[in-house]
Amino acid sequence: MAELNKVLDWAPVSMIRRNHGLEHATLNLLAAEFPSCSFAGHSDSKGFWIIGEVSTDKLLETVQQALKRMKAGESDLALHTNCGTNYVTTGLIAGSVAWLGTLGNANSFSKKLNRWPLLVMLITGSLILAQPLGKKVQARISTSGDPGNLVVKQITRYERKGPTLHRVLTTDILEITES
Repeated sequence: MAELNKVLDWAPVSMIRRNHGLEHATLNLLAAEFPSCSFAGHSDSKGFWIIGEVSTDKLLETVQQALKRMKAGESDLALHTNCGTNYVTTGLIAGSVAWLGTLGNANSFSKKLNRWPLLVMLITGSLILAQPLGKKVQARISTSGDPGNLVVKQITRYERKGPTLHRVLTTDILEITES
């Protein structure tokens, strides 16, 4: 666990996790304000992308509000139901139990077919298990609900065929203390 914390606290990984959390917080606030609109996002160490129709001014206001609320302790804003982490967790668990269910001496098609109820039960159980587990993986590994000294540096709008894109660049403000 100590080794995992070292990796998660490493500056580039920490920036990705905090940007991912801020992206989710922004998406959660946008979804609450514009329930009939679809939004998506993607994070990296330099910031994140927001995909969907929203004005740049409104996006800036929403990102700033998300940042303020996260800094005030609303760390759950960093979790998002449709995060890719949830889908990857679900896929890994379901795929693993499906593979486990096919192990053994079922060499003929009829023997494999006889295992179908077992596979359905295992996969259904894994899908139920994966929902809370995906959220825990998000909270512990792929996002951070604590933005630290993260600030928005720039937002750029891109309009081409398809949905509108916004690139949100972030940076860390360094605190200088005198001793």
